[in-house]
Amino acid sequence: MVGTDSTFIQNNNGPVTPAFVNLTINGLPLQAPAEMTILAAATMLGIKIPTLCFFWNLNDVGACRVCVVEVEGEEQLVAACNNKIREGMVIKTNSAKVRAARKTNVELILSQHDVQCTNCLRGGTCELQRLANDLNISEVRFKRENEPNSWNKDFPLIRDASKCIKCMRCIQVCDKVQATHIWDLKSRATRTSIGVTGALPIEESLCALCGQCITHCPTGALHERDDIDKVLKAVADPEKITLIQIAPSVRTSWGEPLGLERKDATVQRLVTALRAAGIDYIFDTDFSADLTILEEGSEFVKRFTNKDDYAWPMFTSCCPAWMRWVKGHHPELIDQLSTAKSPQQMFGAVAKSYYAEVLGVDPSRIFSISAMPCLAKKHECALACMNDACGEQDVDVVLTVRELSRLIRSDFINVAGLPEQAFDEPLGVGTGAGEIFGATGGVMEAALRSAYFLVTGANPDPDAFAEVRGQAGWKEVIFDLAGTPLRIAVVSGLGNAEKLIEALAAGKVEYDFVEVMACPGGCVGGGGQPISDDLSIRAQRSKVLYDLDAHNTYRFSHENPSIVKVYEEYFGHPLSDRSHHLLHTNHHDWVMPNEK
Repeated sequence: MVGTDSTFIQNNNGPVTPAFVNLTINGLPLQAPAEMTILAAATMLGIKIPTLCFFWNLNDVGACRVCVVEVEGEEQLVAACNNKIREGMVIKTNSAKVRAARKTNVELILSQHDVQCTNCLRGGTCELQRLANDLNISEVRFKRENEPNSWNKDFPLIRDASKCIKCMRCIQVCDKVQATHIWDLKSRATRTSIGVTGALPIEESLCALCGQCITHCPTGALHERDDIDKVLKAVADPEKITLIQIAPSVRTSWGEPLGLERKDATVQRLVTALRAAGIDYIFDTDFSADLTILEEGSEFVKRFTNKDDYAWPMFTSCCPAWMRWVKGHHPELIDQLSTAKSPQQMFGAVAKSYYAEVLGVDPSRIFSISAMPCLAKKHECALACMNDACGEQDVDVVLTVRELSRLIRSDFINVAGLPEQAFDEPLGVGTGAGEIFGATGGVMEAALRSAYFLVTGANPDPDAFAEVRGQAGWKEVIFDLAGTPLRIAVVSGLGNAEKLIEALAAGKVEYDFVEVMACPGGCVGGGGQPISDDLSIRAQRSKVLYDLDAHNTYRFSHENPSIVKVYEEYFGHPLSDRSHHLLHTNHHDWVMPNEK
C-alpha cells in the first residue's frame, strides 16, 4: 500500500513527527500516513468498518457511534471516523465488545425511528435499514418514541422528523458545500433534533431547493414531494394529451435504480419505457437546451457589443436552484442574470404554443411533464411568471429521476427487455451541445460554440472550448472571440458561487460570462438524481454526456434542424418579440422570502 520510507514532517510546535506510522488492524500490519483516521487506514487494508452518520470529506462528527472499534490499552471504544492512527496502535474492528456496542447503538437509533419501511421512498436504498440487516437486528429491545412531524407537504422538499437519525449530514452539506445554512440543531425537551435555522417554516426560509440534503441523507427523513399520482391521473384522462421532456442528465442515471448496466440504460430504451407507461409523446429537453443557447447566446452577444450599458459579468439562468439562491443571498446581482428561461420552461412554452398548433389542439388539453435531475424545477414550473403560453402552467408537473424510476416500476415494466425507440419529432431532435448541458461547464461550452458562430459566421472546432470541462468547482479561462479576449468562469456548488461572488466584489477577479450550477458537478450531481455515496459517479455520468456529444450528428445548437424550423415557422429569430414573450422572463416578477 504505502512504502517503507521513514520520511519525517515538521510539527507546528517544533518537534518532528514521523510521516508514516506502523499499526495493526485485525492482526494485519499496516504502514499509513500519520494524519490518517482509523477508518481510512482500515479502508486501505480492505477492512470494512460500518458507518451511518459518516460521509467522506464532509461529516466525521462520530454522532452515531456505529464505527466504534477496540484499541488495545484503551478502556473505551473509539469512533474510527474521527480518531487518528498512532505508532504501534493495535486495533480490532469486530471483537465481541465492538459487535455488542454496534448492535446496541443501532437499536437505540431504531427506537427513535419510524420503521414503516414498506411505504418509505428510500425503500431498498436506506443506509439504516441495510445496517440493521447487516447486524442481524430482528427486534428492538428499547421503548419506541418517534419525534412528532409537522411540515408543509406542498413544498417541493419534504422532511419527515420521525425518520431523522440526527446524523447532521444535511447541516454539513448545506453549510460547507452549498453555503445556504438552512438546517441547524435545535433542542426538543431533553433531546437534540434538526430543524430549519431560525425555527422558520421551510417555505419562509432561503432554501435554494438544490436537494443536496436529500442526496446526503442516509434515510428517508428528507425527500422530494412525490408527484407521480398527478402524472398517472393525467395518463388515465382520455381528454388529456400527455407529453414528457427528458433532461440531458436524466439519460446518464435513469437506469441506476432499476439495476440496468450503463450501456443498456440508453435514452432510447427510456423512451420505450415511457411509451409503455402510457405517455403519448416523448421529447428531448436537448431541443430546448439548444433553443436556450440561441436565445442566451444572442443576449450575451448583444450585451457584449454594448458593454457600457450593462453590469458585468452576465450570469447564466438555466439552474433554478441558483436563481433561488442568488435572489435570496445576493439580490444585487439579479439584473446580471440572463433573462432567458431555463430549457425546461422554454420547452413548456413551446409545447403549449407552437406544438399545440402543430397538433391542432387547444393547449389546455396538453399535460406537460418534465423529467429532471432537480428539486428546484418543481418550484420553477409553478411560478406565475413562467406561464406565458396559454394562461395555465407551461409545465404541469416535474418528476425527479427517482420519481421517474418509481413510475416505471409501478407499471412493472421490464426495462431490460425493451427495444430502443426514437424520440418523437419535431421536439425530439437535440445536438451534442444540448446534451452536455447536464455537466458543469456544458452550458458555457455550448454557448461559446454558438457565440463564436454568431460573431464570426463560422463554426469553431467543436472541442475548442474543452478547457471548461471537468469536475473542478471553480474554473476560469480566457478565450479569443474573433480577436477579443473573453473572460469566462464556471462554478458548480453554491459554496463555490459564494466564493466567486466575494472575489468579484473584492475586485480580485473580472469576468464577462459566468456559468453557475447549484449542484456539485452540475445536473449529473443534482438533488433529484439517484442517491449514491460514491462521489465519482458524477464524473461517470458526465462522461456519458461527452461521449454522446462526440458521436452526435449535430454538435452546434444553431445547426439543430428542429431549431432552424421553429425559428422559421414561429419565432422568426432569436430575441424577437415572440421569443421575448415566450422564452424570456423578468426575474423580479417573483420573490424569495427576503424580498417580500
